[in-house]
Formats: sequence, structure tokens, C-alpha cells
Amino acid sequence: MHSAPDQVPLTARRNGPLAGRVRVPGDKSISIRALILGALTVGETKVSGLLEGEDVLNTAKALQALGARMARTGDRAWSIHGTGVGGFAEPAAALDFGNSGTGCRLTLGAVAGCPITAIFDGDASLRSRPMRRILDPLERIGARTVTSTEGRLPLTLEGARDPLPIVFEPPVPSAQLKSATLLAGLSAPGETVVVEAEATRDHTEKMLTHFGAQVRVEPTTKGGRRITLTGQPELEPRPVAVPADPSSAAFPLMAALLVPGSDVILEGVMMNPLRTGLFTTLLDMGAAIERLDLRNEGGEDVADLRVRAGALRGVDVPAERAPSMIDEYPILAAAAAFAEGTTRMRGLKELRVKESDRLAATAALLRVNGVVVEIEGDDLIVHGKGRAPGGGTVTTHMDHRIAMSAIVLGLGSERPVQIDDGTFIATSFPGFVDLMRGLGADLS
Repeated sequence: MHSAPDQVPLTARRNGPLAGRVRVPGDKSISIRALILGALTVGETKVSGLLEGEDVLNTAKALQALGARMARTGDRAWSIHGTGVGGFAEPAAALDFGNSGTGCRLTLGAVAGCPITAIFDGDASLRSRPMRRILDPLERIGARTVTSTEGRLPLTLEGARDPLPIVFEPPVPSAQLKSATLLAGLSAPGETVVVEAEATRDHTEKMLTHFGAQVRVEPTTKGGRRITLTGQPELEPRPVAVPADPSSAAFPLMAALLVPGSDVILEGVMMNPLRTGLFTTLLDMGAAIERLDLRNEGGEDVADLRVRAGALRGVDVPAERAPSMIDEYPILAAAAAFAEGTTRMRGLKELRVKESDRLAATAALLRVNGVVVEIEGDDLIVHGKGRAPGGGTVTTHMDHRIAMSAIVLGLGSERPVQIDDGTFIATSFPGFVDLMRGLGADLS
């Protein structure tokens, strides 16, 4: 057995304004989907701007074990030679996704349509996360879960020999659940349909279309969407330029809002409306954020964001905004501590099954730093006083977003904030500490 990596504590303290122009790493959702869809095409797919974080690299290794050829050709540039739809080979060993829930769940979908058996596994955090919801539609398509304890990893999946098209209504809004179903439906004849009660991130539909699949997206009468995929397409290789990740941009952006006198420009941030709930919420709070040079890159809208420090006010964040900012609630909660008045974030049930119980971990992060916070049902309520005392040590629970949120809190709080371990930040944001120091942050 290999031992866990040594913990690397980090301390953040206030240190004058942040300034500069930076580009955060590529979007994780787009990077993982580019690898998976590239692996399902025949021919060479070239990807630029790929996020080279651990979650993406672990997904790439798993796809190589399934028969796709992947090569790094330069800085964040990759070449993929795929196997075609339904063409994955049986892997010789278990597929280890590390901490990547997205990589694991979407690859489960892609493998479910292939007549092979594969073992899916990950680190302790990923082993604790639920997979049963994903397996339900895959089993209806014809895959079989051979071994799994309570629908968790490690699990053995036997792909469908004769995949069937299905109509699936996800029980909760989840882009991963929808994506896994569509990826499995690629191998089925006829039309696979997903009916969403509430719109979730649409990167999979956009990228399937980009690679030549026939996808129809229609609004439903109740404000959701009906997504219809025509099965057994010949996916064609197309270049993918990965935009900067709005979830990663949230951390330097929030630091610039909270540290007095700061003025920062973030380049090429994805502006997909199903991912910009945080920016909408911050504008409601009075944040000074300007969109510069709005443009389209690789099928997604992107813009440069200019962010300046200023006063924030507490707001009520509606539950229906949750799918467009589900990863951003910990950092929003940190910002809410500095707002004047109460911020109530509604409908955060999905946070309980992230890398950690992110709802409880976010509340604990604030409490240990002197911020008044409550959880009522699935709502998180932060009582902002325009300042945060700080001075606490935060337990990160191996969760990269809790770690980065605590660091940003420390850059604006009255006393330094320490985290128990910064090693997991690299799963989504390699180079985070260096980028923040480059803007003037004091991290030690």
C-alpha cells in the first residue's frame, strides 16, 4: 500500500491590494468531456488549453487503459486518437479516477454502451460518494453492475451487449447524471431522451454536437429541457479550445473583491449562462465586475473580467440558481461574511454529496473564523458584518474548494487563516498558490 501524501498546511494573511492580469486554468468540465468524446471518435482530436490537474490526468489514464491513445504535445496541448463509439477495449486493471467524480461518472456512461467489463475505483473521498443514481439509467440501457457495495466504488460494470434507447427523467438536477445517460445512449440504436425538470450545465450536449452527433434540445412546458440524441453516430474529430474555468476564476475574483484597493483582470473566462450563477449573485450584492471583450471560443462564450474591491450587501440566493453555481457556494459563503447583512443560500442539498459534505464543511470553515452561520434544512445562512475575524485553522476534508475558499477568507480577514492541507488544490487548480502570490497575496 502506498501511504497518503504528507499534509502541506498553508496560511493566508492580509497584505495590501491585489493587482495584475491572469488566466486561470482551463475548465475542468470541458477538459474531461473533450478527453472522453475524443476517445469515442475515429481519428485525431487536438485539444488546446486542457486543464492539467489531477482529476483530468486520472481520466486520461483511464481512457488510455480503455484503448484510446493520448499524448501531451505541448503546454496544455493534447492529441487523442479514439476507438469510435462502442469501441473501448476491456482494461487489464481497475480504472483509478483518484478524486474525480466527473471523470468517473461520465466514463461509467461511456463504458456502459460497450460490450466489456471494467472495474471503477478511486481515492477514499471518491469511494465515499454515491454512484447508485448514475447506475440506474445505465442498467435500463442494458449495462449490469456486477459488484458494488451500496452503489459505491470500487464497482464492476458489465457494459451492454445490445444497448437500448431509453427516455430518462433524472430524479435530481445533475449534469453528470444526464451526461452519463447520453454517453451510454451513443451506442444504442434510435433516440435516447433525457427530460430535465431544471436545466443543468449543457457542455455535453454542445460538445456532442461539435463532434457531429445529432442532438435536439427543446424547452418543456414546466421550464425544463428535453434532450434527444440520435444513437450510433460516427463522431468526427474536431479541435477543442478549452476556455478558462469559471469555478476556478471564482477564487482570485473573490479575493480581488474582498481585499481593499484590489484591481484584477481575469482572461478568457467561460460565460456559459448555465455556469455564471455566481457572477449574477455577486452583481446582486453590488460587486464591481465588468465583462470585457465578450467572444466565442470552441462553441462557448468567453470574456475577460475586470474585478475591483468594494462593499458587498447580503442577498437571498434562490434555489433555482443552484445548478448554475453548485461548485461556488463555499467561496460565496466566504464572501458573504464580508457583506453587510444576511445572505441566505437556498436549496443546497447537492452539496452534501460532493468531495466532502460541502455544506457542513463550509459552515465549519466560517464558524472557526468567527463568522455567524446557520444551516436550516438545505439552506446556508451567513450573517455578514462587513468583516471577518479570521484566526482559525480549517479542516479541508481533502476538498480542494474548501481549501481555496478558506485561503481567500484569510486574505481579507483581520487575523490569518490556516488550512490543514493544501495538496488537494492541485486536483482542479494546479498553480493556484503561485498565481495568487503573483497578484500580491501573502501565502506561506
